[in-house]
Amino acid sequence: MGLAEDHRRAALRAMLACMGALVLPGAAALTAQPPTPLRVVYPRRLPVIDTFFEYDWAVLRTALARTVSRYGPFELKPSAEAMSSRRVTLELAMPKGVIDIFVRATSPDLEKQFQPIRIPVDKGLIGMRVLLVRKEDLPRFAAVRTLQDLRKFRVGQGKGWADNDILAAAGIPVVEGTYYEGLFAMLSARRFDFFSRSADEVMREYEERRVSVPEMALESTLLLHYPLPRYFFVRRDAAGDKLGQRVKAGLEMMIQDGSLNALFRQHKSPLLEKLALHKRRVIELSNPSLSPDTPLQRSELWLPPGSTRP
Repeated sequence: MGLAEDHRRAALRAMLACMGALVLPGAAALTAQPPTPLRVVYPRRLPVIDTFFEYDWAVLRTALARTVSRYGPFELKPSAEAMSSRRVTLELAMPKGVIDIFVRATSPDLEKQFQPIRIPVDKGLIGMRVLLVRKEDLPRFAAVRTLQDLRKFRVGQGKGWADNDILAAAGIPVVEGTYYEGLFAMLSARRFDFFSRSADEVMREYEERRVSVPEMALESTLLLHYPLPRYFFVRRDAAGDKLGQRVKAGLEMMIQDGSLNALFRQHKSPLLEKLALHKRRVIELSNPSLSPDTPLQRSELWLPPGSTRP
């Protein structure tokens, strides 16, 4: 009986072991948790300019979506509070700041403080500039043919803007204002002669103020152009490295599959066509502050001056 009992117990142990092998993996599968989504917070801007950034966040969302199979799920949302440009910079500079990424025209200081993702989000469009002038001065600007002609006029800019050095280096007198809205009043008050605005924002700015600033006109013959990319910027830390790698990978995929150009055409081309950029005289300016790492050699990243559709 003792030997038979030993055989029975051995058989029972073997059966339990087999049952465990069958049940435990299934139980583990049932209790496994889905991966935690990557949480990405971008700055919600002040209402007066928030719509200008809709394209940027559409690009960012698409870049993150393109990389789900490689990097996992994500959650993209705006900050709880609207932020000024200065607040945006301060938040990303803090290790525990409430945002993880922003987009802005690049500068040496920004590239030193944060990690730039060196793909121009807007294909260099911010470097295509259309002028807001006083109506009475329209004939004077229509007569401009060269940079030398343009140097006779003073340009209005916000204090610390990325393109102030570009305009000053070109020999154009720069008059700085302390806040954005005041610049339109300064133009009307003859503090300067023209306000240089990117081609995708000038129409909205003009339409919003054509009643309150009736002296202002949208100049129709000139287009200033200089290389000035707008990049996504992330923190210079491990989390920033990981997010930057993912966004860059997604952007490269969008370039390859044509979805970056498609978003550009959807959001930007209708405005540019209204401005008839292809009929304007282009005045080229150099950018002395441009980093040697700027991908100027990649023609697929840039919109040619005067073009409306990539």
